Amino acid sequence: MNIERLIGELTFKFSRSGGAGGQHVNKVSSKVLLQWDVENSSVFSPEEKTVISKKLSNRINKEGILQLECDIDRSQTRNKEIAIERFVHILRESLVPVKPRKKTKTPYSSILKRLDRKKQQSQLKASRRKNFDE
Repeated sequence: MNIERLIGELTFKFSRSGGAGGQHVNKVSSKVLLQWDVENSSVFSPEEKTVISKKLSNRINKEGILQLECDIDRSQTRNKEIAIERFVHILRESLVPVKPRKKTKTPYSSILKRLDRKKQQSQLKASRRKNFDE
């Protein structure tokens, strides 16, 4: 994954960040909205794009644009850096292949424990029944 080319494909929008902050917050657009067009990217192969689209479908809108917001810091440049770091991290995680689950047989000892618990429970209920009838 060529990070420099990938960062070149990103578009950023800046807006005022909400919340407490006093006079400064009303003047500065420190909130960052990172946008990346998944389908028109030249960094990834078509197979990788389909994997990314499936795994990050909750972050991708109807137009096929992945969006991330960041307004953690008061600095616009720092928010931009944080957004890029999160973006790269999310992409790397989405491209890690899922290990197939290996089916295993239930251990014999577990089967015996379950049957033993069933016997104990039935004996307990049977003892209650005898006391109740008297």
